[in-house]
Amino acid sequence: MKYQASSPEDYIEQLPDDRKLPVARLRETVRQHLPPGFEETINYDMIGYVVPHTAYPAGYHCDPKQPLPFINIASQKNYVALYHMGIYVNEALLDWFAGEYPKYCKSKLDMGKS
Repeated sequence: MKYQASSPEDYIEQLPDDRKLPVARLRETVRQHLPPGFEETINYDMIGYVVPHTAYPAGYHCDPKQPLPFINIASQKNYVALYHMGIYVNEALLDWFAGEYPKYCKSKLDMGKS
């Protein structure tokens, strides 16, 4: 699902009623635990948390005009998604996450790998 939002609040306001509270809670959890220096924004039509150009001038390698993405929250057609790009940097963290995921979710872990 694509939403044309100008702010995280605007994004949440556009969601179907049954998605507003889960996305708002997820957003608040991320905001409470995110270290200083990240910026909350709308990027790629999702709520995003990025490393700003002031901290990392090179930006995102696929599009250096964009800040480096770290976490995104999106309401998709059938689910709410949390995209955490930083998890790939630490193999131990990635392994831990993959092991813990089935304890909390019945769906298959989909991280873009086959």
